[in-house]
Amino acid sequence: MQFEVWAPQAGRVTLHCEGATRVMERDPERAGWWRGDADARDGTRYGFALDDGPVLPDPRSPRQPDGPDGLSAVVDHGTYAWRAEWPGRPLPGAVLYELHVGTYTREGTLDAAADRLGHLVELGVTHVELMPLCPFPGRHGWGYEGVSLWAVHEPYGGPQALKRFVDRAHELGLGVVLDVVHNHLGPSGNYLPAFGPYFTDTHHTPWGSAVNLDAPGSDEVRAYLLGSALAWLRDYRIDGLRLDAVHALADTRACHFLEELSTAVDALAADQGRPHFLIAESDLNDPRLITPRQEGGLGLHGQWNDDFHHALHTALTGESQGYYADFARAPLAAVAKTLTGGYFHDGTYSSFRGRHHGRPLDRTRVAAHRITGYSQTHDQVGNRAQGDRLSASLSPGLLACAATLTLTSPFTPMLFMGEEWAAGTPWQFFTDHTDPELAEAVRQGRRREFTSHGWAEEDVPDPQDPATRDRSCLDWSEPEREPHARVLAWYRRLAALRHEQADLTDPDLADIKVAYDEQERWLAFRRGDVRVAVNLAGKPAAIPLGPRRARVLAAWEPVRTPGADGVLHVPGESAVVLLQT
Repeated sequence: MQFEVWAPQAGRVTLHCEGATRVMERDPERAGWWRGDADARDGTRYGFALDDGPVLPDPRSPRQPDGPDGLSAVVDHGTYAWRAEWPGRPLPGAVLYELHVGTYTREGTLDAAADRLGHLVELGVTHVELMPLCPFPGRHGWGYEGVSLWAVHEPYGGPQALKRFVDRAHELGLGVVLDVVHNHLGPSGNYLPAFGPYFTDTHHTPWGSAVNLDAPGSDEVRAYLLGSALAWLRDYRIDGLRLDAVHALADTRACHFLEELSTAVDALAADQGRPHFLIAESDLNDPRLITPRQEGGLGLHGQWNDDFHHALHTALTGESQGYYADFARAPLAAVAKTLTGGYFHDGTYSSFRGRHHGRPLDRTRVAAHRITGYSQTHDQVGNRAQGDRLSASLSPGLLACAATLTLTSPFTPMLFMGEEWAAGTPWQFFTDHTDPELAEAVRQGRRREFTSHGWAEEDVPDPQDPATRDRSCLDWSEPEREPHARVLAWYRRLAALRHEQADLTDPDLADIKVAYDEQERWLAFRRGDVRVAVNLAGKPAAIPLGPRRARVLAAWEPVRTPGADGVLHVPGESAVVLLQT
């Protein structure tokens, strides 16, 4: 078997494989690359030493059996016998479900999560979006401090377990999306700087030096990231990728890395004959991200929309601190603006940023499914000091309103695991750093961050305490009892309606009409023949829908169809979906 590694700064590279050492040769056709042969098979351990230094894992390691600091292991992808014949499932019409493997079940493994996929089929989900799986220190963590961008966290089950998970999902008709992190790598177990200029001080990010996308040596760094992305789609049959914080990808080159990535992913989809897609997390509010390349955009297929979340969150909770301030001034107006225009900040002044922010979407050109809408995510829950979900402070009726606005919105809806039954468990920030100094730095940093916002230090959970992770695991007995069972039934009904009613997946943002009353706290909107109304107030609301006849498709509390006056009377803290004829 031939091994190769990019190490342009090294004068000598040795391959350490199964106890044997071999001096590698420079590749005459690729500058900075080294190659060497050794007997190897699936599972063979190996590593590289640069200039007779310590043996390090392969930057392109397909497996890290002993964690980020251990030797790499060969993975023969041909040894797995795939069961499912899978044509793929595209993004239009999707209902996404964000899932963290380590807390979806108490066991915290891919195999245990696979055993629970039937729940998502019954819920009406089309795609499971897995939070990052690359190796990170210890056993438990969110996954955003991963390294070895080709490998799967071993405590989750490693490469074979991911294939079993994807296979089972596909057998059930579920697509799989994987959250990948290209904007930084974890500080622990990150040996890339020893091999080459993977990072640059030309730009700086919240995590330090930026990933090198435009400085000398960046051609190989970009190829490194592209290769990793394509490997997930090709070797593991993943359907799409969620790209973490693309606004932190500093790239001044004429062809942006994201454009290069979308081009490569589209080419792979054409070659494989099944759809692949990319969904970016971005706070730029820049429609060029999701504008096709032939129209001058970067060609990504979708993006998360925090503006919809922020507007909905303020309308439901009344919170107005930090970045919620602009939305809280008139929260229902903010919800209405996002429902019809995608972004709230589309060139408007952002008080949180102290400047104008964003750019308008062209509603006649951008399909609504390219925007992902949600009322909760791992970020918006887990980055609260106590990891409290909406269910910790809202009534079941208001949770039903949040679900209604999310699942009947023009956007591709995404649910965060457990929200579908109003989970009573929090989802807190937890780590398992093996480096004591790093562990203490994370602990103290977390406390400083939240005490500066008014939280008492003793109320901020210790991320290194195993109990913090344990508290964050879903309680699978909850869906069987009230009020969780009723909320779950409501989510199932809304997801079914989304699949049944073509108007609810119409991509035309310009066709949506919204009415609201800020003081009375109700909002209604029209999508084709479907009418949606939510009443966030604690008292009944009279909502004018017009004279057309209507029938109720779903109602959180019993309602009568509008009379001759076209007025719908909605109980307090309730939601209704109707079909007008």
